[in-house]
Amino acid sequence: MGDQEEENYYGKHGTPQKYDPKFKGPIYDRGCTDVACCILLVLAIVGYVVVGIVAWTHGDPRKVIYPTDSRGQFCGHQGTANEGKPFLFYFDIVKCASPLVLLEFQCPTTQICVSKCPDRFMTYLTASKVPANLEYYRQFCVPEFRDVSKAPIEVLRDKECPAMLFPSTPLARRCFPAIQAKKGVIMVGNETTYDDGQGNRRNVTDLLEGARKANVVLEMRQLAMKIFEDYTVSWYWIIIGLVIAMVASLIFIVLLRFLAGIMVWVMIVLVILVLGYGIFHCYMEYTQLKGEAGSDVSLTDLGFQTDLRVYLHLRQTWLAFMIILCVVEVIIILLLIFLRKRILIAIALIKEASRAVGHIMMSLLFPLCTFFLLCLCIAYWASTAVFLSTSNEAVYKVFNESACQFSGQTCSPEKFNTSNVTKLCPDAQCLFAFYGGETAYHKYLIVLQFFNVFMFFWLVNFVIALGQVTLAGAFASYYWAFKKPDDMPAFPLFSAFGRALRYHTGSLAFGSLILAIVQVIRVILEYLDHRLKAADNKFAKFLLSCLKCCFWCLEKFIKFLNRNAYIMIAVYGTNFCTSARNAFFLLMRNIIRVAVLDKVTDFLFFLGKLLIVGSVGVLAFFFFTHRIKLVEDTAPSLNYYWVPILTVIVGSYLIAHGFFSVYGMCVDTLFLCFCEDLERNDGSPERPYYMSPELSAILLKGTLEPSKNTDSQG
Repeated sequence: MGDQEEENYYGKHGTPQKYDPKFKGPIYDRGCTDVACCILLVLAIVGYVVVGIVAWTHGDPRKVIYPTDSRGQFCGHQGTANEGKPFLFYFDIVKCASPLVLLEFQCPTTQICVSKCPDRFMTYLTASKVPANLEYYRQFCVPEFRDVSKAPIEVLRDKECPAMLFPSTPLARRCFPAIQAKKGVIMVGNETTYDDGQGNRRNVTDLLEGARKANVVLEMRQLAMKIFEDYTVSWYWIIIGLVIAMVASLIFIVLLRFLAGIMVWVMIVLVILVLGYGIFHCYMEYTQLKGEAGSDVSLTDLGFQTDLRVYLHLRQTWLAFMIILCVVEVIIILLLIFLRKRILIAIALIKEASRAVGHIMMSLLFPLCTFFLLCLCIAYWASTAVFLSTSNEAVYKVFNESACQFSGQTCSPEKFNTSNVTKLCPDAQCLFAFYGGETAYHKYLIVLQFFNVFMFFWLVNFVIALGQVTLAGAFASYYWAFKKPDDMPAFPLFSAFGRALRYHTGSLAFGSLILAIVQVIRVILEYLDHRLKAADNKFAKFLLSCLKCCFWCLEKFIKFLNRNAYIMIAVYGTNFCTSARNAFFLLMRNIIRVAVLDKVTDFLFFLGKLLIVGSVGVLAFFFFTHRIKLVEDTAPSLNYYWVPILTVIVGSYLIAHGFFSVYGMCVDTLFLCFCEDLERNDGSPERPYYMSPELSAILLKGTLEPSKNTDSQG
């Protein structure tokens, strides 16, 4: 390579590292980096704590848990007048069919807390004539109603009691008509009509419409309740499944430590076999459904069903599963064929990573520390979000049936009866509408919620960065120890953790801040996309889709760059920008190795996670569908057996990812150190490589030629 060509090559990709006999791995004599970002992070955390305290002072989670009556009081809350009244009762649920419900999320009718829902048809006009019936009826009147001798017309006029009662059942702590269908006929309490309390007979379908509008998300709540029920009866089996995933991951990692080469090939074969069995099972289910009634209905004709078990009775569902698994199987087999030589090289790197992990066994437990800190971040963010969203005050508005100029205006329940509104609009009522407020705090609640989301992303990324730079520092200590493990420090993991917190909190805050900004922008774009779904502006939708794609790619690139920058920070102690630049140029000078080694090892680790998740998922499927004869009677009865199965699959992936992330960080660190080693040394007795003889025997063969800068140095 000529001098001019070499100068242009290095000018584009930075200057390679020179031989330094004093360099022995992670530098211990280092200073603080990116101090301004460290100060900014501390101030942001202090502000976040202040926001949390303010939210906890003003917030009231009871507004989410308990239903609220027309006066803003909670139903069923202990220590209040409504302690023994957990259910919300609507005076006239038919009025809930008004479009006003969809705008204000509040029915224009009086709502009170009751101890139980009514179980019979009755009108106030008929109940007032029988003392026993009137005594039963009084529990559904406003608490202030005492004068039973008052004329029924006056009671109904003053809206002290409902005009009629009908059989109801509680749903989400609200009394809804006990609607049932018999032979296609809608009935309530075995009746198709009811007395509205004013001498008129009305169809029960009016009650049905009112009940639907009273709870816009009624079906979704039913689905949520069934899912919650499934979790209550299967939670311990879910935990057992996750424990099995953890044990399987730990056993796999330990075996990888001693039998890396064999385990990788066993893993590849098992993944192919598991996918093959999945294809076979889907084919068998597909053939067994042939000829069954309703099995040939298409997914598009069926539409969305809350009971997902319905889809498993369709042939098209199993055909889709089979096609997807076949595509995945073919892709994996083709990749294995084309990467067979590179896999041998990747196995050598995994073996070296196994030796590094074997000398630093505490690294396998370090993800638990990261997981604990992430749980703290999630818990603080979630609790702050709940308290912020419930820190509004009760807002009352004027509701009426006829036209009224005061409709929708705010009002005060205490002064409403003496105001001009009741004179101009006799049927108007001052009812609780929602929680809001007019103070400066309430006006800036949306800003505080945005700050809460931003700090959540920043702190989560900071915790992940702290884990990455700690592991990188520990594994770099292993690589740059000339005599392994004699030249390694006594506690490499704790030493790396201390250096990261003492010197590089600012750099970690800088890298995580950049990533948090991009992630918040993605959240905003998703919100805008959700708002534009109902719009007919195709150009705006296209532009938004392009922006979402661009920022998705940008987030992936920043994560990749940050990961390698943290490795350079752990080794050299430089600031974030310098480390990111040096890491990027080092990778560019070894771009062939990046494609050959780094990505192939990522693929092998993905197969390992896929094997663990697939095995545990298949076991969970057979258990929760009562297909294992030995424990058939032990498995719980569920509304949707996919609920615990999906939970076990997602949890197993997170557990497997936590274990394999240690190996992934080890491989990335060793890879960057390997590239640095090639630039600093040439393998001669005066400048020997720090890589192990086993690693150099594979990596320096003809299958992976040294980079250009190594040739020039030799």
